[in-house]
Amino acid sequence: PIAITCFTRGLDIRKEKADVLCPGDCRLEEFSVFGNIVYASVSSICGAAVHRGVISNSGGPVRIYSLPGRENYSSVVANGIQSQTLSRWSASFTVTKGKSGTQEATGQAVSTARPAIGKRLKKTPEKKTGNKDCKADIAFLIDGSFNIGQRRFNLQKNFVGKVALMLGIGTEGPHVGLVQASEHPQIEFYLKNFTSAKDVLFAIKEVGFRGGNSNTGKALKHTAQKFFTEDTGVRKGIPKVVVVFIDGWPSDDIEEAGIVAREFGVNVFIVSVAKPIPEELGMVQDVAFVDKAVCRNNGFFSYHMPNWFGTTKYVKPLVQKLCTHEQMMCSKTCYNSVNIAFLVDGSSSIGESNFRLMLEFVSNIAKTFEISDIGAKIAAVQFTYDQRTEFSFTDYSTKENVLAVIRNIRYMSGGTATGDAISFTVRNVFGPMRDSPNKNFLVVVTDGQSYDDVRGPAAAAHDAGITIFSVGVAWAPLDDLKAMASKPKESHAFFTREFTGLEPIVSDVIRGICRDFLESQQ
Repeated sequence: PIAITCFTRGLDIRKEKADVLCPGDCRLEEFSVFGNIVYASVSSICGAAVHRGVISNSGGPVRIYSLPGRENYSSVVANGIQSQTLSRWSASFTVTKGKSGTQEATGQAVSTARPAIGKRLKKTPEKKTGNKDCKADIAFLIDGSFNIGQRRFNLQKNFVGKVALMLGIGTEGPHVGLVQASEHPQIEFYLKNFTSAKDVLFAIKEVGFRGGNSNTGKALKHTAQKFFTEDTGVRKGIPKVVVVFIDGWPSDDIEEAGIVAREFGVNVFIVSVAKPIPEELGMVQDVAFVDKAVCRNNGFFSYHMPNWFGTTKYVKPLVQKLCTHEQMMCSKTCYNSVNIAFLVDGSSSIGESNFRLMLEFVSNIAKTFEISDIGAKIAAVQFTYDQRTEFSFTDYSTKENVLAVIRNIRYMSGGTATGDAISFTVRNVFGPMRDSPNKNFLVVVTDGQSYDDVRGPAAAAHDAGITIFSVGVAWAPLDDLKAMASKPKESHAFFTREFTGLEPIVSDVIRGICRDFLESQQ
């Protein structure tokens, strides 16, 4: 363990978990401690350990676990130490009995301590890789309201611990964190804090009951927006999951929170316990709250247990759901997290029958994507010398409606001003979507030479974060197609002599969109 002083604080130990050695000459009145069980990181480590009963005032080994910051650190007298209240702090820690052994260093320099010269370094034990077949970043959102009460709260923690243990937590397997829903949501620990089941179980055990209204909707929204970030340990390309435990029913609106979670690419599972009896239904804001909050209302994302007693048999089925990667329909993919606008040439050289082949090409690309109000969005603009928005990203939110309106687009006929059309589309179609979390794509389909410059408008579109695929038919010049296309040009510009040759290009464009989307997520 690392030798520390009476005054070493939690924030001085820059590790998620560390073994330290407290000296035996500290006076109780010297300790500055804030909180109980979970301590603000400004607290003395040794003072917290004595307060917690991990060691006596004669010192000894202590293991410290870093935790996220929180609100309302309580004041409690324990083992001769009066801890102090603190309304909020940015980081926390908790302590347990540490392992005794040869100390790494002596003195006050904690972060720069080194072994004595000639002393052999201990080999750091390898971290367990975990269940590689169950890669997911999971937040357990537990009920900490007065509705569940202290006893059932502890039973809930036991159940979550069993689930965490069976998941196979590890560096290359699932990572988990915990959030408590109460009057105000509290993130108890993040994904990055623990990468072993043993440490997670300890952290769950240490979580205290907060009380208040459940406010599950508020907590779910907070979790979707604040829990899953790179800083808190989220991994790219790994499904994000929130398992929401609701004892009875939520005390606030959960539908909006479910929408927000889906927009952030979070797969929401609802584990409901003890459904309201008929006499209680009048107190329930929305009896269909489960269907409106889950990722998809298909039965997979909802799970019911009659009560908190005898729940062991429910652990394995829930774990199997959480480890079914292909069912995580709300994870962000190239199929549900893109905005695709089609810029279709309506010039007189095309003709009605060939124009229909162009629309069929557009439909075959569009129907591949998961179109919805929170998923992929499609828009279309037809151009000659003029431009006409056939429909914008927000006009239709179902695949059926989008395909129907594409079929019914009327052929304009006229000249060809592709540059102006690109500028029009960037300004009027993509402009209102500037705050969208989706990645933007523009597919330009044209059959001839543009009467205006395409390089400037295309460059402006690229600068605005729009990836352009250019598809040329018949007399479309290759120079224009390459000028419009994003880099690398050879994988974003396509050409066919005949309109019937558009069909094989469909799969090329779809693969290109997915490739670019994945690269943007790296």
